[in-house]
Amino acid sequence: MGKYSIKEIEQLSGIKAHTIRIWEQRYNLLEPKRTETNIRYYDDEQLKFILNVSLLSKNGHKISRISKLSQSQFHDEIKKLYERTLLKDTELTVELGANDLMTAMIDMDESKFNQIYDGSIRKLGFEKTITHVIYPFLAKVGIFWAIDQVNPAQEHFMSCLIRQKIMVAIDRLDQPRHGKRFLLFLPHGEHHELGLLMAHYLLKEKGARVYYLGQNVPTADIPKAIETVNPDFVLTFIVDPALTNNANSLIANLAALCQNKSLLIAINPIVDVEQIKMANVQLLHQMEDLEAYIA
Repeated sequence: MGKYSIKEIEQLSGIKAHTIRIWEQRYNLLEPKRTETNIRYYDDEQLKFILNVSLLSKNGHKISRISKLSQSQFHDEIKKLYERTLLKDTELTVELGANDLMTAMIDMDESKFNQIYDGSIRKLGFEKTITHVIYPFLAKVGIFWAIDQVNPAQEHFMSCLIRQKIMVAIDRLDQPRHGKRFLLFLPHGEHHELGLLMAHYLLKEKGARVYYLGQNVPTADIPKAIETVNPDFVLTFIVDPALTNNANSLIANLAALCQNKSLLIAINPIVDVEQIKMANVQLLHQMEDLEAYIA
C-alpha cells in the first residue's frame, strides 16, 4: 500500500496541490489519511481516484457534479468514457495516457493496458504512442522509484507488457546501411530496459544505425564495444535509485570510459545531478531530446 504526500500526488497526477486542497475543502471530494503522528498522506486507492477525477474533468465533467456521484456512478462514468474512446472510433478527444497506465499498473490490469495501448495506436500511431503515452508513463514510474513507492511486482508486470510491444515493433524495422551510429547500453546494476528499448526503436525508425548491448553491461566491456563499433553517440539510461543516488560519480566514470565520444545520458530531471562540466556529456530528460542528435 503506497503512502503519498500531497506533493508526490501532484508529481504523479499533474494536478496542482492547491487544486487538490480546493477539491477537498470545497467539494469534500476526498479526505487524506493521517499517520499516528498526524501527518497527512494518500494511499493507492486515493491516487487512482484523483487520476480518474482528472480524466473526467478534462472531458467535460464539472468537479461539482463529480463530487455528487456515488461510487458506482463514478465507476460507470469512467467505464463509459473508456468505451466511447477506446472501444469505438469516435471523434471524442480524450487524454488517455500516462495517468491511465498508472492505474493499470497499480491494479495489474492487462485488459486496461491493452485498451489504452490499442486505442492510442489507432489515434496516434506507434511512434507517438511511444513518445506521448509510454515514455511519459515511464517518467512517472521514475518518480515512483525516486519516492520509494514502487511495488516491484506491479512494475515488472507493466514492463513485460510494454517490452513485448516494443520488441515486435523493432523487429519490423530494417537496420539502415547508412546513418549515424548509436551504441546503446545500460550500466552495470541497471536493469530498467524500457527507455533504452524505446530509444532503440525511435533511432532505428529515423534511419540511425543502432548497436544494442542491453542491460547490466559490465563496465570493463564498454571501451571494447566503443572501439569495435566506433559510434557517433553513446546512449545510456540511469533509473535505478541505487545508481541515481550516486549519479555524479557514475556519470564521471562513464564519461571517462567514452573518452572522445559524445555520451548521452537519460535521467529523471528530479534527480539531483551537479552541473555537468564534461564536454562530451549531455543529459536527456525526455525522449524528444534525443531527436536533436539524429538530425
